[in-house]
Amino acid sequence: MASACHRLGFYASLLKRQLTGRPRAIKWERIVIPGCTRGTYSVTGEWTKEYTLQTRKDVEKWWYQRIKEQISQTSDTDKSKPKFYVLSMFPYPSGKLHMGHVRVYTISDTIARFQKMRGMQVINPMGWDAFGLPAENAAIERNLHPELWTQSNMKHMRKQLDRLGLCFSWDREIATCLPDYYKWTQYLFIKLYEAGLAYQKEALVNWDPVDQTVLANEQVDEHGCSWRSGAKVEQKYLRQWFIKTTAYAKAMQDSLADLPEWYGIKGMQAHWIGDCVGCHLDFTLKVDGQVTAEMLTAYTATPEAIYGTSHVAISPSHRLLHGHSSLKEAFQKALVPGTDCLTPVMAVNKLTQQEVPVVIMAKADLEGSLDAKIGIPSTSSEDTILAQTLGLFYSEVIETLPDGTERLVDSAEFTGMTRKDAFQALTQKARRKRVGGDVTSDKLKDWLISRQRYWGTPIPIIHCPACGPVPVPQEDLPVTLPSISSFTGKGGSPLAMASEWVNCSCPRCKGTAKRETDTMDTFVDSAWYYLRYTDPQNIQSPFSTALADFWMPVDLYIGGKEHAVMHLFYARFFSHFCHDQKMVKHREPFHKLLAQGLIKGQTFRLPSGQYLQREEIDLTGSVPVHSKTKEVLEVTWEKMSKSKHNGVDPEDVVEQYGIDTIRLYILFAAPPEKDILWDVKTDALPGVLRWQQRLWALATRFIEARASGKAPKPQLLSNEEKAEARKLWEYKNSVISQVTAHFTEDFSLNSVISQLMGLSAALSQASQRVLLHSPEFEDALCALLVMAAPMAPHITSELWAGLALVPKKLCTHYAWDATVLLQAWPTVDPKFLEQPDVVEMAVLINNKACGKILVPQQVAQDQDKVRDLVLQSELGARLLQGRSIKKAFLSPRTALINFLVQE
Repeated sequence: MASACHRLGFYASLLKRQLTGRPRAIKWERIVIPGCTRGTYSVTGEWTKEYTLQTRKDVEKWWYQRIKEQISQTSDTDKSKPKFYVLSMFPYPSGKLHMGHVRVYTISDTIARFQKMRGMQVINPMGWDAFGLPAENAAIERNLHPELWTQSNMKHMRKQLDRLGLCFSWDREIATCLPDYYKWTQYLFIKLYEAGLAYQKEALVNWDPVDQTVLANEQVDEHGCSWRSGAKVEQKYLRQWFIKTTAYAKAMQDSLADLPEWYGIKGMQAHWIGDCVGCHLDFTLKVDGQVTAEMLTAYTATPEAIYGTSHVAISPSHRLLHGHSSLKEAFQKALVPGTDCLTPVMAVNKLTQQEVPVVIMAKADLEGSLDAKIGIPSTSSEDTILAQTLGLFYSEVIETLPDGTERLVDSAEFTGMTRKDAFQALTQKARRKRVGGDVTSDKLKDWLISRQRYWGTPIPIIHCPACGPVPVPQEDLPVTLPSISSFTGKGGSPLAMASEWVNCSCPRCKGTAKRETDTMDTFVDSAWYYLRYTDPQNIQSPFSTALADFWMPVDLYIGGKEHAVMHLFYARFFSHFCHDQKMVKHREPFHKLLAQGLIKGQTFRLPSGQYLQREEIDLTGSVPVHSKTKEVLEVTWEKMSKSKHNGVDPEDVVEQYGIDTIRLYILFAAPPEKDILWDVKTDALPGVLRWQQRLWALATRFIEARASGKAPKPQLLSNEEKAEARKLWEYKNSVISQVTAHFTEDFSLNSVISQLMGLSAALSQASQRVLLHSPEFEDALCALLVMAAPMAPHITSELWAGLALVPKKLCTHYAWDATVLLQAWPTVDPKFLEQPDVVEMAVLINNKACGKILVPQQVAQDQDKVRDLVLQSELGARLLQGRSIKKAFLSPRTALINFLVQE
């Protein structure tokens, strides 16, 4: 009914009376439709001239539900329309949103609305990263079950997100803790296992003594503490599950080159992976000529020279010396600390069948993060010295031809090949035989996913005494969590205490067996969620290939920079794997990436380090002091946190300022990638409040002028007034061009608001006759509201409804029977681009697109003049003023100028 009400407009387009002077309100004749009520002016039939706090509340109260109903749902996939998949990283359901959530979701919401207005078919999904230690720890503290705690938090946070008026595709909502989601996490794990990419081995692991679980290396900070509990991490040897991420290191490193610039994130990914120049190879171990059950995997940067191996070196901290290995005693007897030690253990290369001794190295650390390395004297002077010192046999397997080419000798079927060809042939053969060969770096390790806690995805493996590890059959998935009351495992998984759940029969031999009691790291759940969003109700498979191929890759992925290494690496790995499994067409999951900055709050700290609450601080003097002790406080800006007493409740802020004001503040206060210092006393908040008032005043002035009874007549304009109108037309087109570029290229939404503020100011200065009679003013005002709508949907919806009532409009290309958010995005007039005397120049700073300015054709090829024009422009003043410009490069052919500045 609401949409029908709006289409009819509620008002006759006839004026009820002619206005004289400047009355406080404009009255319209109303048409009342049964069951319909309107907010603000339509309740009284008056257009309120002042935009007060009460006006803001009335506007948002009226439009909130209508906008939500209008835009939140996504229709079935229509392949005739171009798609846009905008994704913000889903939250952990802690029970309460913080301002960091508000920032990332405001950005994604704004981009989604913009793309819908461009005619794209958009999904902007939301869900919950719902497994993990925090819920389990909270359950223990409150004597609750983690499921009850998590479900309650999801429900509450959903209400909070709705309160912010965000246009998520809620029909695609997922939660990783629900069996209909983690069934498919288990399915993908089994696919990895069948491909040889999920395996179990004993390893020296990071043990969190507080959370009682293993942590991956990535979850231990630079001080050796847990990323969750903050406890000092201990080292233990345990049998754990790993995912072989090293198998995709080279492919993931190489494919970074095909992605658009991620502004530093690609470099972080490349550094994390390392230089992929070698591979691991597998060895069996022998003692006294007898083959043991032990295996050893070792790395070499020159696998093509493998037939020249002299030894395999292990570090003094290797699991074979400290774990539960049957060879532990033999290695420890051979160990002489501080000395390179030859051991009685022989390593047999599973690819070449060569047999070489194992050496314990004197140095504690090998290259990168290695604990085992293949010694090849032909390619390493260090290995040559060690082999000669210990009297080890080896062959020279590389010869150099007169032209400098290196080729292999004494290397079986690889003899005669160049080193490059031999490298490819040997690693391919090793991969084919599943004895190693995946090209990777010496720093990247496989992903340790075992967690000894309850609240996670059960690992779908059954351990049979006769058959060994056996995957749970697909028809028996999901393996659901048992109902238990105690969540402390006393050094092991709490699942181990659920005997009825643990004890089962083997799927192969039907004999007595036991379930795996470790659960998966929650990062596994979030490594593929973007694919599930494309087909969230599918009960036959994780997702339909056709739907995934239509929606993927994610066009814009938005989230915190703290996830730019771990999560992004794991998500890319899963996408590469699914591509190789023929499940998806695209190898990379994310096209463009926007890593937004933090929102920081002011903290007050005593010299002892204790953080104080605001009521404990005396701010009346020149510097803040402790109210009781009068000690001078250290004042800093830090990430918002309850423990630091610097958090801001989003609901309180919305209640005080309104949704649109907070959205505009977050978008205007800083570029998305920069941190925001949350201080409402700064210019940003008053600035966006003034802008909303200016928009309201502009619409009011226009309505008043047209309500005066005078019909607009463009032919009455003088030449001087026509020139003024043409300048508005040019300015409007320039702003459309720049704003659209920001929305599609660099996502500098603060610059979008600056541009629209500039257009608002120009319209405010227009003469009364131009306002009344020119289509240029009307069109520019309409375009302004349409472009502001994705950022401030409520006020622009109300203003558009007001403009829709104006009779005898000159601009008929707008859909006046539809709301502002259903308008088509404004486009630049082709005549504007055809002007022979104007060139639209793109401005880049350190290779990053920052906006565009118009320059006269006659100076478009003069670097100095273009540089000066940029510096004189609003864009240049805002982005370059006070910065050290090292050089500027002009490209007349592509109409861009690139400023290299000191960061």
